[in-house]
Amino acid sequence: MSYLIIDVGSSSVRAILYDPQGRAIDGGFVSRPYQFSVSASGASTVDAEYLRDLVEVCVGDILTHPAAQQIRAVGMATFVGNLLGVDKLGNALTPIYTYADTQSKDDASLLAQQMDCDDSHQRTGCLLHTAYHPAKLHWLKRTDPQTFGGVHQWMDFASYLYTHWLGEAKCSYSVASWSGLLNRHTLIWDSEWLSLLGLSDASFPPLADFKAFQQGLTPKYARRWTQLANVQFFLALGDGAAANVGMGAALPETLALTLGSTAALRAVYTDSRNVPDVPAGLWAYRVDKDRHLIGGATSEGGNVLHWLKTMFPSLDFVQAEQEIVQRPADSHGLTCLPLLNGERSPGWHSSATGTIHGLTLSTTPIDVLQAALEGVALRIALIARQLSSLTERVYLGGGAASASPVWCQILANALDKPLCLVAESEVTAHGTALLIANVLNNLPLEDYTPPIAQVFTPQPENVARLAAARERQQELYRRLYS
Repeated sequence: MSYLIIDVGSSSVRAILYDPQGRAIDGGFVSRPYQFSVSASGASTVDAEYLRDLVEVCVGDILTHPAAQQIRAVGMATFVGNLLGVDKLGNALTPIYTYADTQSKDDASLLAQQMDCDDSHQRTGCLLHTAYHPAKLHWLKRTDPQTFGGVHQWMDFASYLYTHWLGEAKCSYSVASWSGLLNRHTLIWDSEWLSLLGLSDASFPPLADFKAFQQGLTPKYARRWTQLANVQFFLALGDGAAANVGMGAALPETLALTLGSTAALRAVYTDSRNVPDVPAGLWAYRVDKDRHLIGGATSEGGNVLHWLKTMFPSLDFVQAEQEIVQRPADSHGLTCLPLLNGERSPGWHSSATGTIHGLTLSTTPIDVLQAALEGVALRIALIARQLSSLTERVYLGGGAASASPVWCQILANALDKPLCLVAESEVTAHGTALLIANVLNNLPLEDYTPPIAQVFTPQPENVARLAAARERQQELYRRLYS
């Protein structure tokens, strides 16, 4: 007996097999890379049919594994904040607009004049920003009314997949909570935003908890995937919510920091009766009906390092990081705001851009690299200050973190907390498997302790240097964007 977990990340699609205890099965892993299409106008999209094809290739490949002959359930996690419009048959009429698409920045400003933003923040858990649906929908209605008017339903990518595979789709509270349109108190599509945007409940999929599984593939897919014809398909989870669980941070006293293409710092609250307030500059999403997820995310992370590698193609980055280890923190004379793709937490300035201040003729590529790594860490530290009262334990995961012990140490110094680097590489898929095991096998989430690859302890001298650098970075931010 096994679980099939589909993980649609922002740079690859993965299909992974787990046993009923939530443990990965040997050889049960398939992956396909892809990239968002980006442009100077702020577009960040992906073609829905192309991405569906990638997912389906992964599913087809994983079904050849011997453990796939007895799949009990299918789970899914996706990058969230994604939006596409479909016709009555579920065919995409628009590309998938991702969380990183900033084309609606002017519309966010327009809507801010028509909505009580503080009230909306507490009501939906999301700020008025291009990362969320209200600004995107307003932009699409304003700039392409013909396409907007032809859309039968607006949905997320997971709902689009289930529409094709299962004939109908529901949207989980988890995925919906990343839209900026879910009323977190009533768990229905927010009536105030729908009224302002000229839409109705029927413009979006029905809502349900992730454990409200769907079952019964359409004839086309039942013939294609015979093992899955009558298997339970659990509703999709937001990738960040699943990652917290997969990193062992399903309880309030534990923070999870993921550093991948972007970064996020999050904590889970379990309370089915009370909806916690959202701290200024942060967001509140859902893991499921009873679990809240509070934290902040940056639009920068490993993507900054990738950009630097394109800027300095001749630099040996492995050797450069070894040199940075020998340097004091903030020893380069630079102040870096690494906002290469706009800003999310904590300031949510959609038009913010990257800035490196203090360049001289003596500045070296290694100086710029160190300043950028520290710059990202300092942005994450701003989020941590909002959540610092919660815990002294921080679990760290993500591809960019696992690939760079130097960056992990910089993060520990910036946060002034020990960081436990999780040895599990597929935390999002693993968290999804654990949540399904919790539902089907009563496996307690709090019993899971992740394997730790390394613990990074703050270095007092460098902690002090980075605290001063954080103040300098904030002063630069205030000068540019306040």
